[in-house]
Amino acid sequence: MQPVPKWFRPVAIVALLWNLLGCMAYLADVMMKPEDVAKLTEAQQAMVAARPAWAVAATATAVWGGALGCLGLFLLKRWANPLLLLSFIGVVAQDVALFALSPAAGQAEPMVLGLQGLVLVISVALLVLGRNAASRGWLR
Repeated sequence: MQPVPKWFRPVAIVALLWNLLGCMAYLADVMMKPEDVAKLTEAQQAMVAARPAWAVAATATAVWGGALGCLGLFLLKRWANPLLLLSFIGVVAQDVALFALSPAAGQAEPMVLGLQGLVLVISVALLVLGRNAASRGWLR
């Protein structure tokens, strides 16, 4: 067992804050009223309308699993890894729904593509971080 490096917990806190921002975005999304949707661009409205319920559930899994997984990393708990894996699966599922199956995928704005790409990269990085932390004995 190697000692936990000093950078590990600050990284876990930043990752937790990132995922909590995702939780806030998810809540804002699912709490939108019809008049809020009407204020979106035509492309955004099309993406909201085309999104199946399972894709919304995948987003919830991604953000809440990621937040709890990052809390587990901060607390140095092994249970962080299954939650980070669940979060990654949620990210992949939401991306499949958003970009591969949605008839509105071609209307996605470049910023949406970039942000989802960043979400995927961070999800993979957190998964690798958790697995490395477990293999080095940092998680109990």
